[in-house]
Amino acid sequence: MKTLISAALVLGALAVHSPAQAEDLEFLLYNDSSSDLVEFNISPASSGDWENDLLEGGYLAPGYEIGVDIADGLTTCIYDIRGIFADGSEAEDFGLNLCDLGEYTFTD
Repeated sequence: MKTLISAALVLGALAVHSPAQAEDLEFLLYNDSSSDLVEFNISPASSGDWENDLLEGGYLAPGYEIGVDIADGLTTCIYDIRGIFADGSEAEDFGLNLCDLGEYTFTD
């Protein structure tokens, strides 16, 4: 049974820990598409691989939002984002400055 993700997501670690001056990145994720978001990945732009699914088996229904906290210990602001939807579609966005972004919206 699917669970609706309505609380903040917390990402424990995308990579090895960096110096203490690294700050967590926080932003709102909106699903303004017409399909459930069933997988959500964020990776540093310098990485060649997608990190783990932050929805962890849950989903984000159309019209809903969640808070995302990237607590990976990195000092970078530039990340890539991927969303996979229940209808089989996929959206990717590269080189996003999440320090300045504040929010990200998936649309059709």
